[in-house]
Amino acid sequence: MNESPLEGVKFSIIEANGIKMRLAEMGEGPLVLLAHGWPESWYSWRHQMVGLSKAGFRVIAPDMRGYGGTTAPSDPVDYTVLHLAGDMVELVHALREKQAVIVGHDWGAIVAWTSALLRPDIFTS
Repeated sequence: MNESPLEGVKFSIIEANGIKMRLAEMGEGPLVLLAHGWPESWYSWRHQMVGLSKAGFRVIAPDMRGYGGTTAPSDPVDYTVLHLAGDMVELVHALREKQAVIVGHDWGAIVAWTSALLRPDIFTS
């Protein structure tokens, strides 16, 4: 029988970069952040979370700024790629980690690239 991709997912709300972010978390080990695209949520990573957690990683898939259970600022100015990359930086700090691998798809890929480009001390790949 196949295991449900939702089995073992823990949800929490954490404050980072001035917003509240809903997180889906699975596994233990080095941190991997998964940044979703538009118009999605953490749920788009549900299958990858299972594989990565089984491979020994702590996987966090947040609802990105403005989506799902994460704060949606009303001013469009609050949605620049720098705000989104800042969310990822502050999320690592809020999780009491020093480094993470960041992965993104669709618009989340731009967030991942920008995060790694601007903060290679935090995002090792």
